[in-house]
Amino acid sequence: MQSIAKQCGRLSHIISRFKSAITKHANAHNLPFAWQTRFHDRIIRDQHELNRIAEYIENNPAQWEMDELYTTMQ
Repeated sequence: MQSIAKQCGRLSHIISRFKSAITKHANAHNLPFAWQTRFHDRIIRDQHELNRIAEYIENNPAQWEMDELYTTMQ
């Protein structure tokens, strides 16, 4: 997987570059930040599932202070 991950256009390459840029920005601005070690991909099967995922993404930041990782970042 690592040999193909570095090829442009692959989702894993895009995610890797994005995560690298965000990490560099956080480090340059002395922001406490860490990525979750893995990401979970899934095929969205219908409109209901898409709506549920969109709601999760929209509401998730409000839940951050209740997350177990929040206290480790402070």
